[in-house]
Amino acid sequence: MMASVSELVGTQPILALFLAIGLGYAVGQISILNFSLGVAAVLFVGLLIGALAPKAQITGPLGLVGLIMFLYAIGILYGRQFFEGLSGPGRIYNVLATVAVVASLLVALGLGAIFDVKLGHTLGIFAGSMVSTAALQAALDTIGNRDPSVGYSVSYPFGVIGPILCLYFMTRRAKPVFPPKPSRFHLGEVTLERLPSSGATLGAVMATLPAGVQIAGVRQEHHNRLPDPDLELHAGDALLIAADHAAALDEVATALGHIDQGRLAKDRSDITYQRFFVSKSALTSVRLADLPMPPDVSIRILHVRRYDVDLMPSPDLMLELGDRVGVIVASEQVVAARAHFGDTLKSAAEFSYVSVGLGMVLGVLLGLLPIPVPGVGTVTLGIGGGPLIVALILGRLRRTGPLSWVMPLPANIVLRNFGLTLFLATVGINSGQAFVTTVTQTGPLMLLIGVAVLLTTVAIVLLVGFYLLKIPYDDLLGVACGATGNPAILAYSLRIAPTDRPDICYAMIFPSMTIVKVLSVQIIGLLSLSG
Repeated sequence: MMASVSELVGTQPILALFLAIGLGYAVGQISILNFSLGVAAVLFVGLLIGALAPKAQITGPLGLVGLIMFLYAIGILYGRQFFEGLSGPGRIYNVLATVAVVASLLVALGLGAIFDVKLGHTLGIFAGSMVSTAALQAALDTIGNRDPSVGYSVSYPFGVIGPILCLYFMTRRAKPVFPPKPSRFHLGEVTLERLPSSGATLGAVMATLPAGVQIAGVRQEHHNRLPDPDLELHAGDALLIAADHAAALDEVATALGHIDQGRLAKDRSDITYQRFFVSKSALTSVRLADLPMPPDVSIRILHVRRYDVDLMPSPDLMLELGDRVGVIVASEQVVAARAHFGDTLKSAAEFSYVSVGLGMVLGVLLGLLPIPVPGVGTVTLGIGGGPLIVALILGRLRRTGPLSWVMPLPANIVLRNFGLTLFLATVGINSGQAFVTTVTQTGPLMLLIGVAVLLTTVAIVLLVGFYLLKIPYDDLLGVACGATGNPAILAYSLRIAPTDRPDICYAMIFPSMTIVKVLSVQIIGLLSLSG
């Protein structure tokens, strides 16, 4: 029975591929002590399938296509944060992470030489400890055989578990205190008792408001209306105030009058509050200050709901497909306003295949360009670097003429996760037989080397960053996650720190460290071949 199943899977590579994906995701959902392998389980199920059915080899570029999808989606998502991280504190963070990654590579090479581990296995151990699929592909291309896949598979599990354990113990020792995560949107009604001057206009009152506060509506003579800077205000009028924190709302109320019980909110005969999905690409990647509005329709954008966060509108804020905009609009113009924004949920899963196709073409072409390195030879960014760099640039640009390069987060997650599963399943199936043979001989040794490599990276980032550089702890968590790479580590750090700083710093570090790992692996591989 087992022989017939093995024969069937071995002669049907597409069956083997989707079997690895389906079973891998099922295994990845198993949680033990709050730890699960997640998408990484696809790799290990693929190795099992490859070991039991050695003929099940996935030929062609399918795995590489998956890797490109994964890296391109990462770059598009983090482009803006990455380039912001190249200045200010982000520059220090990147230098720290680079030192840690390079030091871990030197540890891997040193221990590999001491214990006579093949270079391909050593580079794979490094890639697995850093949970870097891009570095694995660079090692496979440079070495020219499947050895890196074996080292990668052995060291990968601790590459995920190790940083989480380190962050746990470091946090217990550091005992950091974080400010509570503020809500991003507060709404209140203020009845006017004090004005800057007699006959003051709404524009004059607007000029006195603190940053992060806007006037969304005015109630005057028993009617609600949209804010007009030329409108003359009087005591007893009411203002609908939107603020990014409660203290600002209280400050405005203290300066102008007192918080009321919601006269504007109860009366929607003149103006009303509505939420619309942004589903027209022409409205995306455009500054709100330049956002086209329909003629003869007065719309006041009150806030933008982006997934789980409310964003206050500012002149530089850009809408994305799938955003929900909260607007104040005249009651009779609701239909026209809805048509303007599109208001369909489908937009959250859609993106331009034209822009994705062109972006990936540019990425592949960049990856093919030879880069001369004195004393080494010629390296390329390859599949692991070219698409990522192009995507980072396009993610920073956001729009070029009619082309919008960004994509909604749900679509981005689907693209990158599916691409990663294709790559991991392919690598696992194709390396299964070699994995079993090698692990039975030197598996524990390679695992110990992987532990040393991983601990080198995390120790340098956490200890130097915390004690020497005095990096804020929530920033430091993001740097450690970006250096080690796996999103599961970031998810754990977000449970430690109730701020958005780990996310932001991860976005600053992860892309640049991916490029460092890819180029380092290539340079070491080329030096060994030339020697």
